[in-house]
Amino acid sequence: MSRRASSFLLKSDFVPKGDQVQAIDRLTEGLRSNARHQVLKGVTGSGKTFTMANIIARVDRPVLVISHNKTLAAQLYQEFSFLLEVIGVV
Repeated sequence: MSRRASSFLLKSDFVPKGDQVQAIDRLTEGLRSNARHQVLKGVTGSGKTFTMANIIARVDRPVLVISHNKTLAAQLYQEFSFLLEVIGVV
């Protein structure tokens, strides 16, 4: 049996502010309690990707990010690559 030995490290000088703090806490708790459906909504530029990067680092689990077009997919890839460092992927 193989063992997952990866870790997601948040690499940002920014700190969560405003509603991001509660969103990170609630969405993280939802993941840990196996909530079937969760939604993160926000206006453009509100920090949704930063919020998700914080959640990914907290729960330390791989994620599948789905985008409705290639341009947004490329933008998300770039932003997540900037915000998260993957350590020890096996």
